[in-house]
Amino acid sequence: MKYIYQLFLAFNSTWLIVVVYLIKERYIFTYLENYSRYFSWTIFILFPIIMTIISFLIARDLPKDKLLNTAVGEIELANNNFLPTYLGYFFVSLGISDTPTLIVVFLMIYVFTYLSQTLYFNPIFLIFGYHFYFIKTINNVKIFLITRKNLKTPKEDSFENLRRINNYTFIDL
Repeated sequence: MKYIYQLFLAFNSTWLIVVVYLIKERYIFTYLENYSRYFSWTIFILFPIIMTIISFLIARDLPKDKLLNTAVGEIELANNNFLPTYLGYFFVSLGISDTPTLIVVFLMIYVFTYLSQTLYFNPIFLIFGYHFYFIKTINNVKIFLITRKNLKTPKEDSFENLRRINNYTFIDL
């Protein structure tokens, strides 16, 4: 289940490239051509949001883990660290001129995101109130934590309901 979830997270975190491209190229669903193109664009935007909701459901089946407050040495907010990456993705998708190029670029970014398996930053998580943190444990292990909690001070919060995405990435449900 963990590998399926990792594939899913990599897909969700890179799919916005396709959404921006489809809107830029003014694509519409042919069966909706009697409606405004904005209806198709709304579906394009809703698709990754729905996929993210499904990822929360799949996460319930990931291996359980916990991080006690005594193990937390440092906390660093990571929300803003990924803004340049996503701006880069958007600029890439705006610069792509045809669908075959989009497919190749998307597949390359998707494969690299999956194979890196270090961070699965999905900006849609922010819509659902999640935050991204780098946590350094007292044993000097740096982990990536996805949680709804607002963390400020080490050793104040415990995480009893974590799900392990990989050895260094966890989601707090």
